[in-house]
Amino acid sequence: MLRAAGVALGLVLGLGLGTLAALAAPPVATSGPPVELRAQRASKPLAGRTIVVDPGHQLGNHNFPAQINRPVPAGGFTKPCNTTGTATNGGYPEATFAWQVSRLVARRLRELGATVRLTRHSNRQDRWGPCVDARGRAGNAIGADLKLSVHADGSYAAGARGFHVIAPPDRAPWTDDIVRPSRRLAATVRSGLIGRGFGVATYVAGGDGLDFRSDLATLNLSDVPTVMVELGNMRNAAEARAMTSPRGRARYARGLVAGVRAFLR
Repeated sequence: MLRAAGVALGLVLGLGLGTLAALAAPPVATSGPPVELRAQRASKPLAGRTIVVDPGHQLGNHNFPAQINRPVPAGGFTKPCNTTGTATNGGYPEATFAWQVSRLVARRLRELGATVRLTRHSNRQDRWGPCVDARGRAGNAIGADLKLSVHADGSYAAGARGFHVIAPPDRAPWTDDIVRPSRRLAATVRSGLIGRGFGVATYVAGGDGLDFRSDLATLNLSDVPTVMVELGNMRNAAEARAMTSPRGRARYARGLVAGVRAFLR
């Protein structure tokens, strides 16, 4: 017993005063969040954000003329509840294109941590709507960070191709509260699409890909930053090929997600 105590005392003495002081000192707190939290933030950069994605027209709108032609509020005036949308020359509908791209966008945004609300939840011939006033107000009650309305154009103008992003002008009392952030959102979405190799429209929006319209209920009735994107001209053969291919739709979705992420930084 005495021998064991002597060995233990010798070990303590051999550690030295500096080592003993270090062992006795309380642990020093490191600055910044724990490694696990930092990793979580890196993988979920949109956690806590709420985004509304509006996939435009319902596929079955053309089967419900009475319903979609009913006038609804549009921001100081009325407009028809909805329209049928356009299609490629081969018959691929805008409604289906907007639905497929919107679902890709929603899935990626959710992977990044965002809460995503879609304005419609099907793409069916036996469904119609929602009306443009409901789509315009989508996101208001839940305090969404932004709303993105996804469409495609159907121009027959010669050589018409390219995308354009539509934002609301300054129009009190309807859009004056969202005009600045909406214009910034339009700019980041434009950059996101350009960054994925898409060109701006050659036939509308003055050649810079940004348009400002006061006649759209989807924009006028929003209390959150919002834009409507016409992703291309479905009547253009080259753009129709991109829109009808899974690879092309994935590229459109990546451009939109990039624009949303840049806006939310």
